[in-house]
Amino acid sequence: MLRQVLPTEDAHALVDASTGDDAAVYLLDSQRALVVTTDFFTPIVDDPFAFGQIAAANALSDLYAMGARPLFALNILAFPREHLEEGSLGEILRGGAEKAREAGIPILGGHSIDDPEPKYGMVAVGDVHPDRMTTNAEARPGDRLVLTKPLGTGIIAAAIKEDRADPETARSAIHSMATLNRGAAEAVRALGIRAATDVSGFGLLGHLRQMLRASGVSARVENASVPLLPGALELASISRFPGGSLRNLADVKGDVRFSKGMPRERRLLLADAQTSGGLLVAVAPELAPDLLLSLEESAPLSVEIGEIQDGPPGRVDVI
Repeated sequence: MLRQVLPTEDAHALVDASTGDDAAVYLLDSQRALVVTTDFFTPIVDDPFAFGQIAAANALSDLYAMGARPLFALNILAFPREHLEEGSLGEILRGGAEKAREAGIPILGGHSIDDPEPKYGMVAVGDVHPDRMTTNAEARPGDRLVLTKPLGTGIIAAAIKEDRADPETARSAIHSMATLNRGAAEAVRALGIRAATDVSGFGLLGHLRQMLRASGVSARVENASVPLLPGALELASISRFPGGSLRNLADVKGDVRFSKGMPRERRLLLADAQTSGGLLVAVAPELAPDLLLSLEESAPLSVEIGEIQDGPPGRVDVI
């Protein structure tokens, strides 16, 4: 779809659709740039309050991935008119409002339509100093790759719909998706790190490839180091993977080399379409220990999963 967007000629547009970054960035003056993103989707969990939390955290994640400070949000809502009085709509909006309050921002309005299939999300607006953005185009050979949340929300959400996920597995996934990337972004910003993205619909491998292409580098990922949500690997062997995850794996096939004999379940989890996933950070080796130490409180499941290397742009070796 974004291939149909005309090239941007405005000199104030610092980041547009051409780089596959997480949000648009528009220069206001020498000290300030506006960062804007939008995201919305259909319910992925049964609890409407949790769905609202997840959708809001997911939208705000794009701002955090760019190093921006959230300013305010607008709701985007589609809901069937005949079910307005049943209470679910209020719970969805309450969940979104709770996450906005946690992020320290107001929701200033929005737009709704009558739609038989519910959808919810946000337009999220923030600001950043133009010299302190984090983008997916600043990874350099030797940088360490740090992931701040475990993978598996796609397969677990599918298993919840199939009634295959036990309550603890479902709770862990919902908690992960509803957790803001605020603390992780603050740790990245405090260390002056310039290369980051968030892991969402294209999966870890898809978002990593975007970063590598934009930065003109390749990477090595250690499969055993990539964290998974509790129950994700077990469910991968008994549940149907979401169509998005299957497409993700097929899409990266030409750029990713897996070590011989790697199980298909692990390959698919590395491409699993995430909702409100963590940040993927490329950090200079001398700063990696400080980053992991900073993340111990705000993102305690953060781990180093690989390294940026010289090589064909977009190439990923999974060992």
